[in-house]
Amino acid sequence: MSIRLSRAEAWEVLANSHTGIFTSLRSDGIPITLPVWFVALDKRIYIDAVARTKKVARIRRDPRVSFLVESGERWRDLRGVHLTGRARIVSEPELIERVGKALGEKYAGFAGDRSAMPAETRGHYEIEHLIIEMEPDERILSYENARIPLTPPG
Repeated sequence: MSIRLSRAEAWEVLANSHTGIFTSLRSDGIPITLPVWFVALDKRIYIDAVARTKKVARIRRDPRVSFLVESGERWRDLRGVHLTGRARIVSEPELIERVGKALGEKYAGFAGDRSAMPAETRGHYEIEHLIIEMEPDERILSYENARIPLTPPG
């Protein structure tokens, strides 16, 4: 029995996960990994980002990225999906609007009340943002330990 998820199951896990782990590459090739909020739409991953961040600069310089979601605390409950692919900055207004709406719906109850934030923190959210799209390649690494039989067959 395989512990791998089907492609459809992997995308379902991605769509239902709360926080993803996004990795891009520094100019010297060192990977930088950060937790992000995201949405999975049309077999792609979308992330909102502050326009003037190193993450955006890294993507513009080298579009190779990876993305991971995982869950489970006990060994038996461990499950994960890992993607590799290329990222780009979205420029299509309709797609930006669609992704922005999906992100807003997904995280509506999790974002803080901006009016209660200190001015410096609020300012961080009020500067230019953009949308990063990750287009995965064909490889999907996935696992679900619950699929491993605990007793030998027979």
